[in-house]
Amino acid sequence: MKKTAEFVSPKHPDKICDNIADTILDAYLDGDKESRVAIEVMGGHNLITVNGEVTSKTRIDIEKIIKNIVGPDYKIISNVAAQSSEIAQGVDTGGAGDQGIMKGYATAETQNLMPLEYELARNLCMKIFEVYPNDGKTQVTIEDGEVKSVVTSFQNSKTSELLELVKSIIKSDEYFINQSGEWSQGGFDADTGLSGRKLIVDNYGPEATIGGGSFSGKDYTKVDRSGAYMARKIAVDYIKNMVLKKCKQN
Repeated sequence: MKKTAEFVSPKHPDKICDNIADTILDAYLDGDKESRVAIEVMGGHNLITVNGEVTSKTRIDIEKIIKNIVGPDYKIISNVAAQSSEIAQGVDTGGAGDQGIMKGYATAETQNLMPLEYELARNLCMKIFEVYPNDGKTQVTIEDGEVKSVVTSFQNSKTSELLELVKSIIKSDEYFINQSGEWSQGGFDADTGLSGRKLIVDNYGPEATIGGGSFSGKDYTKVDRSGAYMARKIAVDYIKNMVLKKCKQN
């Protein structure tokens, strides 16, 4: 059975948006750990738009935070409102402000209890990023535990040099490197990004079904995030304590 997973670098437009959303969240929590935060970010082509709901005792400079990440030449549009009182009434009593589906998954096939193809794609992406700290993607296909193909595309890389780097990291039957050609324009200069769009990358790869909620920019009262984390912990505990090979937790 063939299984495939992909991973993207921190400079991918969607992950830049995730980073902005979580950095804003962290800034609120640093000033007020009880902050209620739900931030969505869209960016690209010298424009960043921030929308969402925040109730907090602290104030932060959202524009400064964003420009520290993307640079000074971006126009920032921030439209942040207070959390709905009707959402708050569910959270204030110790409950949740919304219903949702959260799924956890763990497998004994790797040390991190993640699917093998996912671990390989992530590890490859991380190691390439150390050499080429730019926009990029990796994809790994395995069959019966053996790597069959690797697909990699990274901004500002020479194909022949990237191929040699990839071969030094992972052994595969086939390699597909910069298949659309070498490229120098990436990140927000080439494409728009949106927070919460890389859901499968943020979870387990295509091996496991997910609830569908995103994590970025949400505090712990948002069950999309905290519930998914808890479901993963339960699945991990079952693997560790009950000698299971795989566990799916709803």
